[in-house]
Amino acid sequence: MLKGFAITPPVLGRISIGKVVEKNGKRLPEKDDQFTITSQVQSRDGWLLHPLNEELRNGQDGKLRSIPIRLLFNEPDLNFRADYSLFDRTTGRPLCVGNGETCKRLTKDGIQSLPCPSPDGCPLAQGNACKPYGRLNVVIGDDDPLGSFVFRTTGFNSIRTLAARLHYLQAISGNRLACLPLELRLRGKSTRQSHGTPIFYVDITVRSGLSLEDALLAAKQLEETRQASGFDQSALDHAARQGFNNGAFEDSEEDSGAIVEEFFPTAETPPSKAEAQPAAPSKPSLAQKLEAQAIEHSTRPSVQ
Repeated sequence: MLKGFAITPPVLGRISIGKVVEKNGKRLPEKDDQFTITSQVQSRDGWLLHPLNEELRNGQDGKLRSIPIRLLFNEPDLNFRADYSLFDRTTGRPLCVGNGETCKRLTKDGIQSLPCPSPDGCPLAQGNACKPYGRLNVVIGDDDPLGSFVFRTTGFNSIRTLAARLHYLQAISGNRLACLPLELRLRGKSTRQSHGTPIFYVDITVRSGLSLEDALLAAKQLEETRQASGFDQSALDHAARQGFNNGAFEDSEEDSGAIVEEFFPTAETPPSKAEAQPAAPSKPSLAQKLEAQAIEHSTRPSVQ
């Protein structure tokens, strides 16, 4: 296995609850109130729709708000990975990934392990540059049991709900998460910050038409069938864990440009009188800030 980049689950397409649109000459993310399933092919008009998008939309009154799924792994953190992520918004290159305690950061001396104070306490996270960022891989249909569709999000409600559901479902199913018949479901809520406007987030539930007890029995039966055929779920989870640990950053530079455009857009700043004044000395770039912080940490005296 080549070292230095993460080996991630094979992806057949994308699941989103929004899209990127062009406004005033800029490409900006736009939220939606339904799921969209796309292929991995992008044209000038956006991502091309996957055939499953229309197939699953039928029977839901034109709004795709639930998707029947299964998961690849029994371990919740293999199905759904969430961390604080910082990308270079110019190149789309991943720069820093952390969990609130430690981070892996790209510096001039390579990738270093450093403390992670979380975005609220990190000077590099100013301007919403660093956010919680989650990736969920799910199986749709029976055509490819090891091929997945990826849902990406920087939404706090989706990240918190998905993480909780996966750990709860693993616990009550006796570690049979990969055998449960599940469903991605879109939910809405209003908050003070949204000024009463609904915001949408993603949840995972037992598949529609099944009680929790029925789903647990179905998972037990599927596990027995798989074991009888020689399917080794533990070995699959172990292989996935090794693949994720093979690289510092999960997202490749090939994909991260589109990720930055959709989930890490540069905040628009309104024009001000300062624009007519003489230019102030240029601020250090993000890369320079990263390098300076790494140097400061490496030269700081240790406390015993």
